Amino acid sequence: MQKSFLAVLIGSAMLTMSAQAADLIQVYQQALANDATYASARSALAAGQERTTQGRSLLLPTIGVGGSSTKTTGDFASKNPLVSPDHSLDNSHNVYAFQLTQPLFRWDRWESYQQSKLSQASAEASFAQAQQDLIVRVAQAYFDVLAAQDTLASIQAQKTATTEQLASAKRNFEVGTQTITDTHEAQAAYDLVVAQEFAAQSDLEVKRAALQQIIGEPTGALATLRTGVKIAAPEPAVMAPWVSSAEQQNYAVVGAQLNLEIAKREISRNRAGHLPTLDLTASKGRDSTTGVGVNKVGSIGVTWNVPIFTGFAVTSKVRESIALEDKARNDLEATKRAVAQSARQSYLGVSSGLAQVRALEAAEISSKSALESNKLGYQVGVRINIDVLNAQRQLYSTQRDLAHARYDTLMSGLRLKAAAGSLKEADLAPVNALLQN
Repeated sequence: MQKSFLAVLIGSAMLTMSAQAADLIQVYQQALANDATYASARSALAAGQERTTQGRSLLLPTIGVGGSSTKTTGDFASKNPLVSPDHSLDNSHNVYAFQLTQPLFRWDRWESYQQSKLSQASAEASFAQAQQDLIVRVAQAYFDVLAAQDTLASIQAQKTATTEQLASAKRNFEVGTQTITDTHEAQAAYDLVVAQEFAAQSDLEVKRAALQQIIGEPTGALATLRTGVKIAAPEPAVMAPWVSSAEQQNYAVVGAQLNLEIAKREISRNRAGHLPTLDLTASKGRDSTTGVGVNKVGSIGVTWNVPIFTGFAVTSKVRESIALEDKARNDLEATKRAVAQSARQSYLGVSSGLAQVRALEAAEISSKSALESNKLGYQVGVRINIDVLNAQRQLYSTQRDLAHARYDTLMSGLRLKAAAGSLKEADLAPVNALLQN
């Protein structure tokens, strides 16, 4: 008996855990672990962080060891009687040396090192952009599922009401209190809502599949938006600071600025093709030959080179890098304009969304009152069946539009912060607080 009771408790606990709906933050944590696009960005960051080390290596000394080993054999025949008689030749010649080269003046390598640091910073900016994109993608996919669920629930509620109206119209027709027209109208409304239900079910499956693509596993129940939630306005409540922040802090703008600086360094690096180079060289080694002996040799000095003519290659590369710098500057300006427009659109989306939510909340109250009035009028004979059906359809449509407006407003708020370059994981907490299991 005790074991049976324990089994019941364990089963109840597991059922409760499985019935617990996942909220937005939990879904985001799944995406962090499983999203392939984010994993790719993380690997790109790891690769980009190696660029500074690679650039610095061009300025550091290179040390190596090299050598050769040669064996010579043969027969030596002399026709001159004054020279020693014929004999065999068999000796070995071995050479090895440690070599060190330290660049003293290599302007192109110095510019490459500066470019490597900028490239690493660009990789970090790209990863920060990927983090923001993941937050927006997860939230959008999450609310798309909720919106599809709301649409399906609205249609199913409308189907239930239409079914009741159809049954009522058939009963009234049988007793002679209504015409066949009311029955046909109710039947047409029922058939239409059945078709809409199939479409809504299909759309919900598509939205769930889109979320599954991000989090890497099938989606269970999701926490839904609480009824009557109040969405906060953006702070600051004026557009200009958001646009200014987007033009300066947006990670796409930061990346474009870094690309412009890299292009400027590339001009200097190519111009270094006209400059002399100077290296410190040192070596220490051993030279041994059979029958001769062993010599230990060492050297230290500097080597220099002054380019005079390279077939106009350096001049051409400089012209090319100047054109690419101009391209990078224009790309930066285009990026600034794009993110500024995105910030404006998102800010207006939040502002208009809040106004739309307030209007739809008032419309919901009016639609409920209209439905009750039509039901009462239908009962006393001053309203017909189609009036009740239209009132029901209006109420459910208003409730669906209200839910969608709330989702769109929340998404506009997240996109506004992303455009301004300030979106963080912590920004999901206030949104998640509006959800309920």
